[in-house]
This record gives sequence, structure tokens and C-alpha cells, in this order.
Amino acid sequence: MTAEPVTTEHVTTESTLRSSLHGMVADWSSDQRSFKSASWGKAMMWIFLVSDTFVFSCFLISYMTVRMSTTVEWPHPSEIFALEIGGKKIPLILIAIMTFDLITSSGTMAMAVNFAYARERRKAAILMLVTAFFGAAFVGMQAFEWTKLIHEGVRPWGNPFGAAQFGSSFFMITGFHGFHVSIGVIFLLIVARAVWRGDYDVGRRGFFTSRRGRYEIVEIMGLYWHFVDLVWVFIFAFFYLW
Repeated sequence: MTAEPVTTEHVTTESTLRSSLHGMVADWSSDQRSFKSASWGKAMMWIFLVSDTFVFSCFLISYMTVRMSTTVEWPHPSEIFALEIGGKKIPLILIAIMTFDLITSSGTMAMAVNFAYARERRKAAILMLVTAFFGAAFVGMQAFEWTKLIHEGVRPWGNPFGAAQFGSSFFMITGFHGFHVSIGVIFLLIVARAVWRGDYDVGRRGFFTSRRGRYEIVEIMGLYWHFVDLVWVFIFAFFYLW
């Protein structure tokens, strides 16, 4: 057998492909907007959010797997999460209020970021405090929901309404999300205090305030808070509506 001759067209195509790949790598490695303009704080927050996305995804996928594989009837969310108001049971009314609460807090957080970059620190601080209030109200409503279900006999190892896995899934997923909201409220209060006092204008040393004009921390808090709100949308869809 004779080897197939290498044509000039084949060599040209291969060299063109190689130069294109090298050019693409060089463009990305020197891209100012994609890499060099991002602060460490913002980059680390994005890395944390991506890793946390995998954690919540594993929880929700596990929940869906358990629910579809169990042979025992799964409790109906419209019945389990109903509240009796005026002698009538209203399904998912508390969950709807909690969802509206978090969505509203995303709006106030976005406005706080805009006012922070505009150096209107009092307005930014007030809006961050309002966001923290919405977050605290959400955690309070979640605590009420937990108390109600525990009083009705729901436990991580079983419940009187159906599949035993319901309790463990509910407390694990909503508890982990509630922990994120609680941490967010604490940091919102810390940053709001620094913004209100003008720590970022004078460069006063302290927690997150060692550099003058570093209002980017408000945007970083906004990234975290929007992530928490987005996760709740998925929990609401998969856990309460399914």
C-alpha cells in the first residue's frame, strides 16, 4: 500500500485551523472586560454562587428522584401548606406571601445598588435595611411554617400525611435556603450600617470598609441576594406547585 499524498489544500486547512485556535485562546487570555476588570470580591462571589448552584441542584434533583421513585402517596402541597382564615382553608397562601416578599426584596436591593454607585448613601442604606426587613420577614414566616408542620406531626423521619421522605426533603431544602437568607440579612445590616455612616467615602477601616469609594460591596451583596431569590423560585416551583 502506498501512503496517501498530503495535498497543499490539506496542509493549508490544518494550519488555518491551528492559527484560529491559537488566536481565539490569545483573545480570551487578553480580554480586559472578561478578566482584568473584575475585582477579586466580585469574582469570588461568582465562584461561590456557581458552587452553591451545584449544591441546590443536587438537593432538588434528589428531591425529584425520591418523589418519583417512592411507592407511597406523596402529600399534596395544596393541603399541607394551607392556612385556615375566616373558617376556610386557603391553599398556599403563606407560600404566595413569602414568594412576593422575596421578589419585592430583589427590587429594593437593585435600587440600593443604583443609589450606592450614585453616592446617595442614605437612600442606599435605607433600601438595604428595607431589603433586610423583607428577608427577616421571610425567615419569620418560614419559622411559622415549620412550627405549624411540626405541631401537625411532620418530622424528618416521617409524617402522618404520606411518604416518609417528605419531612426530610422539606426540612433539608427549605432549611438550607432559610440559612442562606439569614446570613444575607446579617450581612445586609453590616454593610447598610457602613454605608449610612459614610465609611466608604472616607475609607474608614473596618469590616469591608478599608478602601475609599468601595461601593462595589453593595453590588456584591446584591448578587448574593438575587441568587437567594432565584433559588427560592425553583424551590417554589418544584416543592410547592408540583
